[in-house]
Amino acid sequence: MSGEQPASSGLRERGSGMGRDQSPGGYEGRGLHGEVVERLGRRIVGGELPEGHTLDVVAMEHEMDVSRTVVRESLKVLKAKGLVDARPKRGTFIRPRAEWRLLDPDVVRWQFEDRSDSQFLDDLAEVRAIVEPASARLAAVRRDDSDIAAMQAALDQMALAAAGEGEAVTADLAFHRALLGATHNELLVRMEVVLGPGLAARDRLVHGAMSDDDPTPAHAAVLDAICTGDAEAAALAAGALLAKSTTDIALARASEATNLLEAQ
Repeated sequence: MSGEQPASSGLRERGSGMGRDQSPGGYEGRGLHGEVVERLGRRIVGGELPEGHTLDVVAMEHEMDVSRTVVRESLKVLKAKGLVDARPKRGTFIRPRAEWRLLDPDVVRWQFEDRSDSQFLDDLAEVRAIVEPASARLAAVRRDDSDIAAMQAALDQMALAAAGEGEAVTADLAFHRALLGATHNELLVRMEVVLGPGLAARDRLVHGAMSDDDPTPAHAAVLDAICTGDAEAAALAAGALLAKSTTDIALARASEATNLLEAQ
């Protein structure tokens, strides 16, 4: 494989278990196999390993200080996600993005985690504008007591976070997950695969730049309408929540720009 660049340059961390920086819900806790999946998945989806690139499996073993079995089992996981493939005489290579399983939960997470670029957030806003008002409308007529309890618990967490006593991102994700669940539509529920990582990226940007923001009232308006069974009011409240989200992102971007100028 002369001329190939090692796929895992800079990843070896002898004695450190390769680090423990995986996001919740990923392969953390699954040993070296899981960590190799995480590292390679992030590098492929992030573009560091471009499509068509051939992976040097032997070099990966040495540089990550893992066995050939660990590497090969990790590549099987990535192959199932559509990220890599293998051919006789060519070896294992990165597949074109068009062939990836883009709605695989891990592929979504690797693609969107730690991103705050404008195009991504704009795409997310468009998807939310399509999904969330419709979901709120359905939730208003289909919700049951457990759905209401889940949304209320998330709202309580959100209020605590706004007061400095909890995790804002976790509370927001819990609310929107419960909202999708209240539709009792399996396909809408699974939109969490896309919306979850996207909301987390959006929340990190907004809450990091606007520490005094309290999203509780806007979310409470959605829950109030759902509780009363008013489908149109629920959709309108969800739309108002999305409008607030758009404003928050604009303010967060302006704050970041100001901070950068002041730091220069």
